[in-house]
Amino acid sequence: MPLNSMKRYDESRVEHITGTAVVIGGSMAGLCAARVLAGIFDDVIVIERDTLSDEAAIRDGAPQTSQPHALLEAGRATLEDLFPGFTQSVRDAGGLALNMTRDIVWYDKGDTVEEAETPLSALYASRPLFEHIVRKKVRSKSNISFRDGCHFITYTQNRSANQITGIKFRDEQGEETTLESKITVDASGRASKTPSWLANNGYAKPDVDRVNIDVTYSTVCISRPTDDHHGVLIAPEPGRPRGAAMLPIEQNQWQILLQGVHGERAPVDTERFISWAAQLPIQDPVRELREQQWLTDIRRYPFPASVRHNYHTLRRFPDRFVVIGDAVASFNPIYGQGMSVAALDSLAVHHGLSDGITGVGPRVFDLIKPVIHEAWRTAVGNDFIFNETTGPKPFATDLLNTYASRLVKRAHDDGVLTEAFLRVFRLERQATSLLHPRILWRTLRPHL
Repeated sequence: MPLNSMKRYDESRVEHITGTAVVIGGSMAGLCAARVLAGIFDDVIVIERDTLSDEAAIRDGAPQTSQPHALLEAGRATLEDLFPGFTQSVRDAGGLALNMTRDIVWYDKGDTVEEAETPLSALYASRPLFEHIVRKKVRSKSNISFRDGCHFITYTQNRSANQITGIKFRDEQGEETTLESKITVDASGRASKTPSWLANNGYAKPDVDRVNIDVTYSTVCISRPTDDHHGVLIAPEPGRPRGAAMLPIEQNQWQILLQGVHGERAPVDTERFISWAAQLPIQDPVRELREQQWLTDIRRYPFPASVRHNYHTLRRFPDRFVVIGDAVASFNPIYGQGMSVAALDSLAVHHGLSDGITGVGPRVFDLIKPVIHEAWRTAVGNDFIFNETTGPKPFATDLLNTYASRLVKRAHDDGVLTEAFLRVFRLERQATSLLHPRILWRTLRPHL
């Protein structure tokens, strides 16, 4: 369920519910959830383990925030619905709205793809800036408050143990505090304690799909000439398990990322970083690394596996409780889906509450299932182009990868195919749209 089949945000669709909502986690999923809950409940409290800065800053509890991010259309459009003026706020802060195939050189399957027939834009900025702008807009809601520097301990429940009634957490002073809630949303990320809590309280844990890709990312920020906002994306592939990105962001900077899969460790020292970049099929990153000023140290981020918790399969689940974001599914970050999926998950919470608070968890899991399916199929399916990738392989992955590989190769000189591919990549359309007769013919037609 990408953007074109998900109902857009409409605050009037959900009736007011008296009481307090609690969100665990103040990253993008938690922030978006807080926003939709603020339009329904009297008060919303966000519990966050990191101490939050008033500026755009890397969070200690989220090391991925130091790595490059781009906001795909599904996420941008949803955030614009939730926070009118969001796009302009990003641009006013120095972020860039760029054409994904004119301003960004995409290298995949042995060459660069042709510019798409229709201009396809995305927002480019640092993850701290994206979060800062969203958090600022969330803080502007009078019924939302933050408790940062706090650590979640456990959930509380009613006597029959079928309903979550709040949480226990350790507050800023180290004191254990209990907070009652009408609904609780777990947006705590990959380290979510919900599966363990379920197992310890008479519930089944969700089955887990784990696809091992063993990726490492290393990123540095360098200076960028004011009038130069081009970027580069180089996908790793069998025989060359190294990729890269050079993305323009705010404050006249480029973020240059190097990635290695399945044993290729992205470097953290300057000399090896440059030598790695020099071996790439496009030389823009190494040229800029040699010519521009380095503004930060190299930061490495390991990502061992994509993980999906199949909450939608559970027969029993506590009432008035929801899990979203990376706490449900996290994907290889190179595909840039995380923020968009988080935003769409918050829409699912909104739509799930339109039928009331009772039974909201399973309703939301049913709504986010197709969102996750599309993102999972794109990310995990492509990870299986490497023979070393292990884990449950989605149905017909090898066949679909063969077709997708041919499509991308044909996109080297066919902008129609570039557009078709990117609209799926951007979570605008289902992957099945690539099987439209027009796209099939352009992909499979014989060479002239």
